[in-house]
Amino acid sequence: MDQFAALTFVFLAGLVTAIATGVGAIPFFFVSDVSDRWNVALWGVASGIMVSASLFGLVFEGLANGTPLQLGIGMLAGVALVLVAHHVIEGAEVNPKQYEEADFRKLLLILGILTVHSFPEGVAVGVSFADLGLDGGFQLFGFVVPLLAVFMTLAISIHNVPEGLAISIPLRSMNVSNWKLVWWAIFSSLPQPIGAVIAFYFVRIAREFLPFGFGFAAGAMVFLVLTEFIPEALELGKRLPRGGRVELLAGLTAGFAVMVPLAFI
Repeated sequence: MDQFAALTFVFLAGLVTAIATGVGAIPFFFVSDVSDRWNVALWGVASGIMVSASLFGLVFEGLANGTPLQLGIGMLAGVALVLVAHHVIEGAEVNPKQYEEADFRKLLLILGILTVHSFPEGVAVGVSFADLGLDGGFQLFGFVVPLLAVFMTLAISIHNVPEGLAISIPLRSMNVSNWKLVWWAIFSSLPQPIGAVIAFYFVRIAREFLPFGFGFAAGAMVFLVLTEFIPEALELGKRLPRGGRVELLAGLTAGFAVMVPLAFI
């Protein structure tokens, strides 16, 4: 298979997930606000999707291609990267309005913060395409695409919708126009196609690292869910009955219910 064509295909798959983030801004074309109840539930859905995709997609494939030790080392590396990245940018809070007013240095800071959140998801997409063009997939645009790649691309895309909504809410309160909401939501996920290409290229030239790659993506994504997504949902749900836990649990259940059957097709 032509290497450039394969890299382009993976980049476009990552770009699809980034564009899906823009869908999160679409509700503001029809309503002026989204309730905390729905916001908490959507964060729950995103968390359920990420965890189920990690466990039933990446972890299963990692074990099929390597040992539990290799998978575990990869997962620890994924957690470590997120921790180090957070430490590097700790205290570098960026007001969403600064997207509109960013000079070059500030734009680099914003991109760095976005990369912490988006890059591991792109890595998950890229690793899932490791068997692109090999037996065991199905034909799509002239490529033999692994089922895991379809599963992960779909999972990350669905997960990105609530992220786009979360990004759009503060921008909306600052009277940013609807189409700019869509653009900045997509912008926040642009590291994903880049991460997808890097991860894909790495596991293709060094397939012995494939189980580590699966573990790395799974560890980073589950860690992000536990340390960011769920705390964010609970923070939003403080004013709701029972602190929003009912809505969060309902969202988690819905996320698992959507993705788990797809993992076993």
